[in-house]
Amino acid sequence: MDKTVVIIGGGPAGLMAAEVLSQRGVKVDVYDSMSSLGRKFLLAGKSGLNLTHSEPFEKFVSRYGKRKEEVEKWLLDFTPDHLREWARGLGVETFVGTSGRVFPMEMKASPLLRKWLKRLDEAGVKFHLRHRWNGNLAAAEDGSGSRVKIDFETPDGVKTVKADAVALAMGGGSWARLGSDGAWTSWLSQAGVKVEALKPSNCGFDVTWSTHFKEKFDGQPIKSVILNFGSFHQQGEFIVTKEGVEGSLIYAASALMRDEILSKGKAVMSLDLAPDKTEVQLFEKLSKPRGSRSMASHLEKTVGMKGVKAGLLREFVPKNEFENMERLAFYIKQLPVPLIATRPLDEAISSAGGVTFESLDENLMLKKLPGAFCAGEMLDWEAPTGGYLLTACFASGRVTGYGVMKWLENI
Repeated sequence: MDKTVVIIGGGPAGLMAAEVLSQRGVKVDVYDSMSSLGRKFLLAGKSGLNLTHSEPFEKFVSRYGKRKEEVEKWLLDFTPDHLREWARGLGVETFVGTSGRVFPMEMKASPLLRKWLKRLDEAGVKFHLRHRWNGNLAAAEDGSGSRVKIDFETPDGVKTVKADAVALAMGGGSWARLGSDGAWTSWLSQAGVKVEALKPSNCGFDVTWSTHFKEKFDGQPIKSVILNFGSFHQQGEFIVTKEGVEGSLIYAASALMRDEILSKGKAVMSLDLAPDKTEVQLFEKLSKPRGSRSMASHLEKTVGMKGVKAGLLREFVPKNEFENMERLAFYIKQLPVPLIATRPLDEAISSAGGVTFESLDENLMLKKLPGAFCAGEMLDWEAPTGGYLLTACFASGRVTGYGVMKWLENI
């Protein structure tokens, strides 16, 4: 097929679209603002690349919340099992960890990315680095036969590129230093595309700690607790920071807690600090004679509350109730921790918001900009950590690639 497609963004979604197209004889040029491709993908693999999850498909797709219906369409064509098969095709074997998460045997992103880029290069895909789209995207009405023209800022000045179609896969708004700065939101909005404001997802939260608590427990992990918030109920662990809280358990509930803050100005999460004991058992143990022991010693000896967990109780149990053993047992099982704000978007693992599905057709083409498609985190969906975000990015890139093919066949 004698057609040319420009893809802006060298992450999983953009590269997957490039793979679909190049395998079908389309000339593909991938442009990225950074000096190397897949920066955020490599960061995701720094502590072990969590590619996907092994849980049953119905449970898997439920993780996409209010966008389940839209994302499920992508995943039906490219399931978590398909993703593992695809990685195997690159010579990357995967395994299922104890949590059900799926990782490459080498646990790193770089070997997979290197092999993928090599395969794309062999398929004729051309890569253009340090090319930043400046927001100019228009119909190419110069008789050249091309459909769109795009302007890039490069080290050598502005460069105009013409193509038969363009796929935008520039990520969301987190980790701007890796290329995902969300600048495209204003550019697409000005072009008449409906874009929901980007919000932090899988993020930490600010808590108003006392100076003593902040200085003593910054960086401390809080293990084996249950976090309750509305319909959310999950056991895990998180970390105390000077600003507040972060970590896997916090991220899992972050969308619900973020939305509560946006609508009401604050959110209060409830912590069960002793999941292995009932409130009655705690009360019985705490009611044992204290003798000359300090309260801190009594808490540790009777119910094992010490360190950061004991510090949390001191922070949020009212002083007039701290030595009431019945009330103390109550608070150990449901300690309210007020969250006052999300951490900044740029610190978040990912982002919510983006191009609305109402602005796209079934092939992920922008209705306002025929010949321009979107993929990945630029779209208005979100997912928790656990491989869900990456899987849907890969899958959306495939949908976009096939959507571009349909467009090319009809122009």
